[in-house]
Amino acid sequence: MQVETLKIFCDVIETQSFSKAAMLNYISQSAVSQQIRGLEEKYDRKLIERGKRNLAPTQAGQMLYDGAKEILERFRMMENRIQVLSKTIAGSLRVSTVYSVGLHELPAYLKEFLRRYPSANIHVEYSRANKIYDDLVSSTIDLGIVAYPVRRSGIEVIPFREDDLVLICSPENPLAKNKKIDVTKLARARFVAFERDIPTRRAIDRLLRARSIPLEIVMEFDNIETIKRAVEINAGVSIVPSLTILNEIATGTLASVELTGADMKRPLGILAKKGKERTQVMEKFIEVLREGPPKETPRKESA
Repeated sequence: MQVETLKIFCDVIETQSFSKAAMLNYISQSAVSQQIRGLEEKYDRKLIERGKRNLAPTQAGQMLYDGAKEILERFRMMENRIQVLSKTIAGSLRVSTVYSVGLHELPAYLKEFLRRYPSANIHVEYSRANKIYDDLVSSTIDLGIVAYPVRRSGIEVIPFREDDLVLICSPENPLAKNKKIDVTKLARARFVAFERDIPTRRAIDRLLRARSIPLEIVMEFDNIETIKRAVEINAGVSIVPSLTILNEIATGTLASVELTGADMKRPLGILAKKGKERTQVMEKFIEVLREGPPKETPRKESA
């Protein structure tokens, strides 16, 4: 049995999807099915229950999964120690982050990291913050990046950066004529918000509640892109990180207004599992993140 087969099996269990496991391992879905079928034939046991909407390990499958995770972790650390001797930065890294960071902030860091370490392989997935914490504890992912990080048992929080939060509105909205306004001016404004369980929404709620600023929540969404589309049609205003609206400001589909009278900063944190030995890939990726926003190399004008 090959280590790759065990990894594929674990990926199927963790993602609850043959197709997602195939993407993670750069093989076809049929190849994943063949690997799982081979394991079931080897042990003469059914390892996965395939339901209509999801799948789950059988009792034998859970035993194999638990053992395989331990083997894969030992193998990963062995490879890392060998790479330390050869001074090679290589291997895979699984990172999970919230949509706004993954779509608008992380790409520049990824580009810089891969420029420095082309032998490394990074898989980035977007998820809700609460799932990122759970996936980190279960070692489904190697690192997480979230907004408003909180201390949890078994998780280390490494400071990353801070975002500026700004008010966004349609260019047709009367507020668009202001360069800056006091946050109290938002009282009774029609507001397009993140869903209630999203940390940025909770932080904005606390900020406004502390200043007794009532809002009329007209829409709630789970991602930044849908919020922006709703604000563009003047359904209401919203508060979002400034880096997430650069394209819309450039094209004139949204207006941005600076908010005063409150701390309009959104802290971001890197999450790592406590007690887990970090690979060189993990260490170097964290290093690139903490260096600050990568600077674009100026293009040379042709003669």
